[in-house]
Amino acid sequence: MKTQQPIIRDDDEHRVLRFVPRTSATLPNDHPTVPASGTPLKPAGDLSRYQQNAEPDDFRHRMMANAAAFAFTALLVGAGIWLAVTIADLRKTQDCVLMGRRDCARIATPHS
Repeated sequence: MKTQQPIIRDDDEHRVLRFVPRTSATLPNDHPTVPASGTPLKPAGDLSRYQQNAEPDDFRHRMMANAAAFAFTALLVGAGIWLAVTIADLRKTQDCVLMGRRDCARIATPHS
């Protein structure tokens, strides 16, 4: 089996930063300027590519999407409740028929 060798790159895009845990004896401003290896730390570079766009948030569109999602969820919940009640009613009618009873089905009579 071959052993895997790490790929060493000289560019600044891929860099592993050393983790220094905080202790109660050191303050946040007491970070070392020179790591244990002896080479000085370099600044992280330009971080502007990670900034979010300056586009304003479209509040109306977001609220319409939230309302549509709420309506869809309410429709699904209503359909689920209707389905559960219908299945329970069918089970009750089937149990009545399997026990050999009569008058299991409901007969709707008009009100006069």
